[in-house]
Amino acid sequence: MSKTDVIPLLTSEMAILILNKTIEELQSPENTKKIEEARDNVGNEMLKMMQHLFPIVMQVQMDVIKEFGFPDGRDGIVKFAQMLRSLERDDPEVARLHSTIKAYYLPPVSVNATNESPAED
Repeated sequence: MSKTDVIPLLTSEMAILILNKTIEELQSPENTKKIEEARDNVGNEMLKMMQHLFPIVMQVQMDVIKEFGFPDGRDGIVKFAQMLRSLERDDPEVARLHSTIKAYYLPPVSVNATNESPAED
């Protein structure tokens, strides 16, 4: 990233706009087809999902954040992700939308709802 690249301030409102636009783009017929084809090839294996689905989702997100003034490429997406993580802590809507996007490339995780530890004999 050059010194002339200016990173915009990411507010909750802007994050919500970006995340909604990303979801909208992910649901476009072209991207839906790419994602479905990749899912068919990887099944529910996390490593394969990260190898095949993650790049599709990140490319869509990089294209979207560029429209909001973030630099193109890796530096822009890294800065966006860092700012997004800090906003998620305070804004449940940002966290919810980001989780929706992450669900495209992460398999569902089942969480054991009990806090019981195994009985000791």
